[in-house]
Parts: sequence; structure tokens; C-alpha cells
Amino acid sequence: MDEEFDELKREFLAEAEVKINEIGQVTGEISESNLTASIDRAAYLAHQLKGAGGSYGFQKISTEAASLEKALERIATEGLDSTRGALKSCVDTLSSEVALRMKELSGSTV
Repeated sequence: MDEEFDELKREFLAEAEVKINEIGQVTGEISESNLTASIDRAAYLAHQLKGAGGSYGFQKISTEAASLEKALERIATEGLDSTRGALKSCVDTLSSEVALRMKELSGSTV
């Protein structure tokens, strides 16, 4: 059973990596002209990571995805320029956490 769950975790982390890369691209290219669509897409992906991360036992991924969601929400009140650094920090932290968890699971046999 543990090995099956570990495989599900690996699949989640591989998908999380793709989502984080997309979030990084979307938030890196965010501008006033594409603001709403970019925020909506990044928030959708962050929300998926937040929910699924906790389900697989990756609380830090879930917590960091929630922080990213909050940073995206703050764009409406604080503006894009003042939140850009927070967005990058959240994406970087998420990416590092996923890489760390993947490395930990790679020590498990399939």
C-alpha cells in the first residue's frame, strides 16, 4: 500500500512541477493588458495545488500555494508592481519544495 501511495505522490509532484512552471510563466508575463486572465489562471492552478498538496501529505506545498493565492488577490488592492516580488517568492518556494519532495521520494523503490 505504501508503495502505491508513493507512486501517487510522485505523479502529483510531477503534475505540480508542470503547474508551478505555468504559474511562473503566467505571473512573469503578467501585465495590465492581460491582468485578469493571468490572475485567474494562476489562482486556479494555485488553488489546485493547495487542495491536492494537503491530500497527499505535502502541507508546505499547500501552505505556499495558499500564500500564492493571497498574493494574487492582493494585486487588486495593492497593484501589480507592489506584489510582483511576493509572487516570484511564492513560485520559487513552491518549486523548491516540490523538488525537495521529489528527491525524497526518489529514494523509495518503485
